[in-house]
Amino acid sequence: MLFEREICSRFKRNESLVFGNWVQCARLEAFTWILKTRAAFGFRFQTVYLSMTYFDRFLSRRSIDSEKLWAIRLLSVACLSLAAKMEELKVPMLSEFFLEDCNFESKFIQRMELLVLNTLEWRMCLITPFAFLHFFITKLCKESPPSNILSRTVELIFAIAREVNLMDHRPSVIAAAATLLALDDRLSRKALELKMNSISHCRFLEIDDLFSCYNIMRRLGVEKSKIPKVVNSPDLSPTQLGPIDV
Repeated sequence: MLFEREICSRFKRNESLVFGNWVQCARLEAFTWILKTRAAFGFRFQTVYLSMTYFDRFLSRRSIDSEKLWAIRLLSVACLSLAAKMEELKVPMLSEFFLEDCNFESKFIQRMELLVLNTLEWRMCLITPFAFLHFFITKLCKESPPSNILSRTVELIFAIAREVNLMDHRPSVIAAAATLLALDDRLSRKALELKMNSISHCRFLEIDDLFSCYNIMRRLGVEKSKIPKVVNSPDLSPTQLGPIDV
């Protein structure tokens, strides 16, 4: 079920775009701010990923002039606010979203939210890699999974989310690659393919795409990515990541 929903979400279907250097720098700033804001409000990790998915999908469909850095910052606030409304039980007021060097009135954030909604055609219930983690961990761990497997996979997910346009890889591919790398960082393409062929439902995944994602994560490494280490988090508990209908 999740795989079909993911395909309907149009990941990698004329969505991906190579961002220019200034957009990449602005995106990194937005990602860093969103991570800090997540910690301040206690948001779920899913909320961070979803907000960056909105961000990347928006910029894959609309361009922002290089001199309008303020527009990128406004976009990051709007995307996080929308993601919080989709994922969180308690959502801060718009006036509570604070940027160090500029603050936007609520009416401007609301206008950007509406622009994002219209640009994304109101398709906001998007799948994230976290929906697939329980499935891949249970399928790929023949014995009891390592105690740090969940935190390690989350770190790897955010390592790649920091660096690439999230339209480049389907969420299921990112989840599978992160789980595979957390378990074994020396897989060849053939070994990876054999592991995936042993799992039902994985006919939906393209091995070349999966191996590419695996290698990107391996090259980046959590230390290089400078992503804060993930501690035990209630939103990533076994209950939250319980059995799913894939």
